[in-house]
Amino acid sequence: MHLDEVDVVVEQRHAFQTEVCIMFSIIAIVGLVLIAAVVCLLVYAATRPNEFRIARSVAIDAPAEAIYPLINDLRRFNEWNPFAKGDPSLKVTYGASTEGKTGSYDWDSTGRGGKGRMQITDTLPARRVTMSLQFEKPMKATNTVHFTLQPQGAATEVSWEMTGVSTYMQKLFGVCFNMDKMVGGEFDKGLTSLKAQAEGTGAKGAV
Repeated sequence: MHLDEVDVVVEQRHAFQTEVCIMFSIIAIVGLVLIAAVVCLLVYAATRPNEFRIARSVAIDAPAEAIYPLINDLRRFNEWNPFAKGDPSLKVTYGASTEGKTGSYDWDSTGRGGKGRMQITDTLPARRVTMSLQFEKPMKATNTVHFTLQPQGAATEVSWEMTGVSTYMQKLFGVCFNMDKMVGGEFDKGLTSLKAQAEGTGAKGAV
């Protein structure tokens, strides 16, 4: 092999080694950036609030006395509850009572509904209904639900509020998804259905 040919081979080998080094450097930098991004995400999630509150309200052209039974009786509640109506695989088992402080039901689903229990814990006729919402799946959690009825002349403002403690996994999920928009959107759907039913235009049919 001539000297010139040797020089060409050496140059080609050097160029190849340089390209390999550059490629591995880029991969290393990208890897470090991704690791840093994940660490920042995990740290940021940990700084999120330990409690959450999601609330929506609607004005209904009906007296509080006519609306209250549609919330205080869980069978009537599930006539317009979007979380019960929106999951075809959801199975509901009602307790011995469905109305007032002793009212309860359990649900189970192979879909998005998961598994859990809803129980009325406090009531004030035509003014307030408080419920305990206990999730077993997809993750364990216990939240509190408040329905408040505020008379406004001949109409009533109905507020649907849910509060609870945010676990780390819920905080992490909340960084990636807007929970207020997702859950609040369902509240809006439910209140719209409740409004239609209370005003006499809603279709009935409990789950």
